[in-house]
Amino acid sequence: MHTFLQVLSGTGFTFFMTALGAAIVFFFKGAIHDKLNRAFLGFASGVMMAASVWSLLIPSIDQSREQGLVPWLPPAAGFALGGLFLYLVDKALPWFHADYQGKKASTKLLVLAVTVHNIPEGMAVALAFVLAGQHPGDPVYLASALGLALGIGIQNFPEGAAISLPVRQSGASVGKSFLTGCLSGIVEPLAGILVFLTASAAFSLMPWLLAFAAGAMLYVVADELIPQAQPDESSNVGTVGVMAGFLVMMVLDVALG
Repeated sequence: MHTFLQVLSGTGFTFFMTALGAAIVFFFKGAIHDKLNRAFLGFASGVMMAASVWSLLIPSIDQSREQGLVPWLPPAAGFALGGLFLYLVDKALPWFHADYQGKKASTKLLVLAVTVHNIPEGMAVALAFVLAGQHPGDPVYLASALGLALGIGIQNFPEGAAISLPVRQSGASVGKSFLTGCLSGIVEPLAGILVFLTASAAFSLMPWLLAFAAGAMLYVVADELIPQAQPDESSNVGTVGVMAGFLVMMVLDVALG
């Protein structure tokens, strides 16, 4: 029950950050300032990259070794499958790369695109907290899970705003715009609960699930977040954000290790 509450709290936090970002519609009529948005996305990318290694891939290797499996096989295969999964989603949904400000896609497709890629994020947070629950005496696992939830939450903040603001600009009421932004993130706690139930019943799949989540997450980071954080050479704020996010997560893990 304690682990379930941690999973619910972690994915609930990422959902809350989506809702918090969507609440910007109550204060602003325009979009988030471009540099601030880049900084948010860059920092989240760095944290998520580091967390994918320490929270998901390294534990996947350790779990594989503990189960007597070839240490590199489940992590490598799961990672590849996670990336392949989102690649296929990418190809199946040509609007998946739609501009987050809604300039090149309708608001309905924008909402659907963000919702689709929130599913593996909720899965990754849940798996990280399940792993922390399996190692209650090691604070590094919990710190990594918290860092992962923090990184995804930071990313979700501008996403929530990037949905509610275009919906509002399309003529919807403030309340409906806010609610639409919130609903795009509700899949994260739902995916987290589902993964918790699956992971606790099938421990043998943990190495594969951890690596799958890492592959899916890094696909999103490399294909979606970093290009948006640094779309051109006019500013390095996105790159600085990536470096800062990775540094924070690295220091957190080493300091608690």
